[in-house]
Amino acid sequence: MQTTETAGAGTEVVLLGTAGGPRVRTDRAGIASAVVVDGALYLVDFGYGALRQLKFAGLGLAALRAGFVTHLHSDHVADLANLLLYGWYDGLEGIAEPVRLYGPGTRGRAAAVAAGMPEPGLVGPDDPVPGLAATMRHLWQAFATDANDRIRDNGRSHPDRLLAVHDIALPHGVAFDADSAPAPPMEPFVVHEDERVRVSAILVQHAPMTPAYAFRFDTAHGSVVFSGDTGVCDNMVTLATGADVLVHEAIDEQWVHRQYPDDSDPVARAMIAHHTTAHTSIPDAGRVARKAGVGTLVLNHLVPGVSERPRWHEAAEHFGGTLIVGADLDRIPVSH
Repeated sequence: MQTTETAGAGTEVVLLGTAGGPRVRTDRAGIASAVVVDGALYLVDFGYGALRQLKFAGLGLAALRAGFVTHLHSDHVADLANLLLYGWYDGLEGIAEPVRLYGPGTRGRAAAVAAGMPEPGLVGPDDPVPGLAATMRHLWQAFATDANDRIRDNGRSHPDRLLAVHDIALPHGVAFDADSAPAPPMEPFVVHEDERVRVSAILVQHAPMTPAYAFRFDTAHGSVVFSGDTGVCDNMVTLATGADVLVHEAIDEQWVHRQYPDDSDPVARAMIAHHTTAHTSIPDAGRVARKAGVGTLVLNHLVPGVSERPRWHEAAEHFGGTLIVGADLDRIPVSH
């Protein structure tokens, strides 16, 4: 039986990948983070290269207890299939209990077409907006030729033996609506708890990609919050209040307008609206951290991943604590 722990005590965050958006970059991997608590491993998001970055960080899947998906945009889930397909041979096989994966359920219906754009049709019209559990089932189906060969010829375990996937169920009374109320005022609620960590979630503003969650990890050593992708919203402050570390996305809002100078074009208007309402500007990231009273702000999910005129440190003009501009494989201790 393989061990389910790595060496070391305490809590630390490892930024596996720090680039936002569905682009392949040379200096930053896709968005993914690790939380290591007294040797147990927890993952937040699975952007491209997450499993390779885990190896570079000296971490192993044999220690993995649970994984958390903030939302189902491709840059946050591109490596999910590899969790099984490569994990079979790199630590998952032989674990005592299935790794629990938590993420959004279905939004219920496809989002409306952006104003001024023609009806494009649907991909997968029979199931156009699967939640995490259905997404994983579709992935296993897509890789069934490989999976069945590995199981029957290589003696690998069935995916259900290794991964237990859960759509997050919202508490009763939360006034969520995919179109009109994607992040209504609410209190955080617990989605996972074991002897090392309590993980709470809250809805955040990333419409039309909904539901979208932020997660808070409370441990004996301290607390850390991951914003996922979000525009400015009160729920983010509610979740992060009093946390020791806040890992928060940031977008260079000046870069957005340089990228789309012709706002008369419907596609340009849609992209500007998405980037400025479903993401958080550099100044606003600092303001969120200040309002929440966190000790350390870590900027992550940086858009653009490469900037000719980086402005990330301007967040410090709005936040009096410690500011870290995240880079791949940074390690951040979490303590009270």
